[in-house]
Amino acid sequence: MFKIGTKVIVRTYSAGVHFGTLTSLDGKVITLTNARRIWRWFGANTLNEVANHGVDADRSKISEPVSAILLTEAIEVIPCSEKSIASLEGARWTS
Repeated sequence: MFKIGTKVIVRTYSAGVHFGTLTSLDGKVITLTNARRIWRWFGANTLNEVANHGVDADRSKISEPVSAILLTEAIEVIPCSEKSIASLEGARWTS
């Protein structure tokens, strides 16, 4: 269903929401590379809107990327639009 290499948002059962490049998907276990945690977002009501339109990068709290993350309890995977990718990759959490 999802192609490896697709940039996605993943909502997990207990580890929060993450954005990154899908590198593996096996049931509820997902690996992302160049992954960022989406801690708080503004400019969208739902993750569907974040995936379609992005966030208000100045007000949202998006972490710096880590090289890879293994998420073991994925409950939602949403592919991102180019607009969303630019928004999320351009966000900088400065406190």
